[in-house]
Amino acid sequence: MSYAVLKMIHVGSVIGSFTLFFMRGVWLMQNSKNLSQRWVKVLPHIVDTLLLGSAIFLAIAIQQNPLEHAWLTAKVMGLLVYIGLGLVAMRFGKTRQIKIIAWGAAECVFAYIVLVALTKQPLLGLG
Repeated sequence: MSYAVLKMIHVGSVIGSFTLFFMRGVWLMQNSKNLSQRWVKVLPHIVDTLLLGSAIFLAIAIQQNPLEHAWLTAKVMGLLVYIGLGLVAMRFGKTRQIKIIAWGAAECVFAYIVLVALTKQPLLGLG
C-alpha cells in the first residue's frame, strides 16, 4: 500500500475517532440515551483499531521508530494518556462530573497529539 493511501486512511481515522469521541462526550453531558446504542459502543473500537493499525504501518513505511524520534514518542505517550482519560470518561469515572472533566482533558490531549503530528515538535515550542 502506498504512503499516500496509508496517510489518507490514518487522517480519515483521526477525524472519525475525534468525531465519535466528541459526539459521545456531548451525549454524556446531555445524559442522552444514544450512548447505550450498540453502534455507539462498537464503531469507535473499529475506527480506533484502524487508526492504530494505520499509524503502525505509517511508522514502518517512513522507517521511524518511536524510541528514536522524540515527536513520535510524544504522540505514543499522548495516545496512552488519551486512552486512559477516555476510559475514565466513558466507563470508569465514578461521577458524571469526573467523566465530563476526563472527557475535556482527553480532548486537550487529542489536540496536543495532532499538533505534535503537524509540527514534529514534542514540546510545541516550549523547549
